[in-house]
Amino acid sequence: MPSGRHADGGGLYLAVKETGARSWAFMWKRNGKRREAGLGAFPDVSLAQARRIADTYRIAIAEGRDPIAERRATQAPKTFVDVVECFLADNEHGWRNAKHRQQWRNTLATYGKPIANMPLDEIDTEAVLRCLKPIWREKPETASRVRGRIERVLAYATARGWRDRERINPATWKGHLSAILPKPAKLVRGHHAAMRFEEVPEFMAALRQRKGIAAKALEFTILTAARSGEVREMSWSEIDRDAAVWTVPAERMKAYRAHRVPLTDAALAVLDQTPFVDDNPLVFPGAKGKPMSDMTLAAVLKRMDVDATVHGFRSSFRDWVGDATAFPRELAEAALAHAVGDQTERAYRRSDALERRRDLMEAWASMCGSSNA
Repeated sequence: MPSGRHADGGGLYLAVKETGARSWAFMWKRNGKRREAGLGAFPDVSLAQARRIADTYRIAIAEGRDPIAERRATQAPKTFVDVVECFLADNEHGWRNAKHRQQWRNTLATYGKPIANMPLDEIDTEAVLRCLKPIWREKPETASRVRGRIERVLAYATARGWRDRERINPATWKGHLSAILPKPAKLVRGHHAAMRFEEVPEFMAALRQRKGIAAKALEFTILTAARSGEVREMSWSEIDRDAAVWTVPAERMKAYRAHRVPLTDAALAVLDQTPFVDDNPLVFPGAKGKPMSDMTLAAVLKRMDVDATVHGFRSSFRDWVGDATAFPRELAEAALAHAVGDQTERAYRRSDALERRRDLMEAWASMCGSSNA
């Protein structure tokens, strides 16, 4: 059967795609506009079944009722939170790690409370603004993420036929909320505050005098130029002492690619001072044996009266490589686990230059431990 719509009569059609997939559709006009309702795929829905459904639609239309609205009323999730559950069930299996799935649930549960139990048809612009306004200025990055997720859930509901396609998505930014709320970019802070690399040796000397596991975690973070989360969630099983390598699994990396970190003598010395804690698999466990929070490391800097962020030390490292060494840019970017080059170039560059990066990190550790930068 050729692709296209094939009429059975009375508004019932069999739609055939170029792939050969077939499905039933019922079409009619209301107020001069064409309406279309999907009745199911063939052969899951037989010709006899499709004709019976079409008969009920014709009766509803003749009586002035809307068969699509009636179907939504009986089949569709009733509230926003119901749609969220359907959306997550259909989509979260495609997300690459459990943390991302949990973030979706948490942000929508926390910041979507004003619309959680609202019927879909009642969620309008004002309802969405009740979710966003309390956090738009104080938490611009979170607010922007929440807006995007609400928009996507409502778009999903529309695609499933649970919302009127002719209604605008109230969480749409361009041409809609952009006329009401200030641009997120104007609210976001600048780059992470970073310490000048010339000041790092003196700071590291002071840091090594401090006791506590948070100070050790911060020292290790700086020596490896790693992200805070990679260190805070690091387990002993990721460390190969013989090879002096720490392998961060893909699911904990920002780019979702496993990353090998050469461990210098200074970094290994920090691990030597960090013994197992009650057989906890974490190298730097926090309260109740769970990963410590990013605020725990930030608190160390605050107590030391340092005007810098934990993440900012990655910038200190990058500035040092570029301004004070002859190491190539690509090596510094690889040490920071940044993607270098276009997709084709990265596909052909299979090596992660581990041993060349070992020389770089040894030089960084030496600089961090020097008395004169």
